[in-house]
Amino acid sequence: MSPQTWLVTGGAGFIGGNFVLDAVAAGVRVVNLDLLTYAGNLDTLASLEGNPDHVFVQGDIGDRALVQRLLAEHRPDAVLNFAAESHVDRSIDGPAAFVQTNVVGTLGLLESVRDYWRNLDGARRDAFRFLHVSTDEVYGTLGEEGKFTESTPYAPNSPYSASKAASDHLVRAFHHTYGLPTLTTNCSNNYGPYHFPEKLIPLVIAKAVAGEALPVYGDGRNVRDWLYVKDHCAAIRRVLEAGRVGETYNVGGNAERENIVVVETICRLLDERRPRADGQPRASQITFVRDRPGHDRRYAIDASKLQDELGWSPSVTFEEGITRTVDWYLANTAWTQRILDGAYRLERLGQEA
Repeated sequence: MSPQTWLVTGGAGFIGGNFVLDAVAAGVRVVNLDLLTYAGNLDTLASLEGNPDHVFVQGDIGDRALVQRLLAEHRPDAVLNFAAESHVDRSIDGPAAFVQTNVVGTLGLLESVRDYWRNLDGARRDAFRFLHVSTDEVYGTLGEEGKFTESTPYAPNSPYSASKAASDHLVRAFHHTYGLPTLTTNCSNNYGPYHFPEKLIPLVIAKAVAGEALPVYGDGRNVRDWLYVKDHCAAIRRVLEAGRVGETYNVGGNAERENIVVVETICRLLDERRPRADGQPRASQITFVRDRPGHDRRYAIDASKLQDELGWSPSVTFEEGITRTVDWYLANTAWTQRILDGAYRLERLGQEA
């Protein structure tokens, strides 16, 4: 078979960038469409410069003329949609941008892809897939027990999660109404290399190294299921390869941790690798701050459908993944600093988990 060509949207972001790096390394030709908003970063893709299997295009998924041109020119075998506004705090301050990108943009992308797919020949039409990457936040919040399954009713609690829920519903509708061969994945909290330093783990690493206060929302007991980004990328590739058309697959890391435990773990790893000059533990920098509005208490993913049907399970434990992540950021401080200089200074960043 000839090498696959995939159109990847949002491929300069955190998850999308990691996915593109892995896909090209696996021999896939990737057409990478990204608007390069503040969280998009071409430095993530620097190793692909000059590689003919990576075509980068700066643009909006809602730009139908552009998307239609890329589809006609490159004739991809699949479209994978990572493009999204994803920071909950930002969605609280300005929800309109989230609706524009996550809802209106996804609608435009779906319409363009539907029209492209309809005009493919028989075998290529049958093999084509549209994979939509979403979040467990669409399900709302959990109590102390239970996990989200693919049949959990949607109950989004933030403008961000509401916009992602709407995009999920559009993907489902395009499959049931038009027959578009869609797949949807809903993942738990990702972490790992190239993560924009407004999210909890990279933010804590950056602030801890800088000797600044480490803000933790509320009592720090909010629970998240942490998924190493490379495991997530492997799950997406597996769903694309063998997932049942029209289905949703939850992707989780089997690694529930309270936020305060995550922060304390990072502090311990930094104390071992880069102790403070005064000898004080970095945990002394932890500061509890006022909780954000509508902060979901607990997320947890049941990924048994993905494991039972497709044989995927996470390969990286939280202890392994967080160690790799801390080491990556310590070895790539220039990457983080370029991000901060190009967007806004560290002291203006919030915290999210």
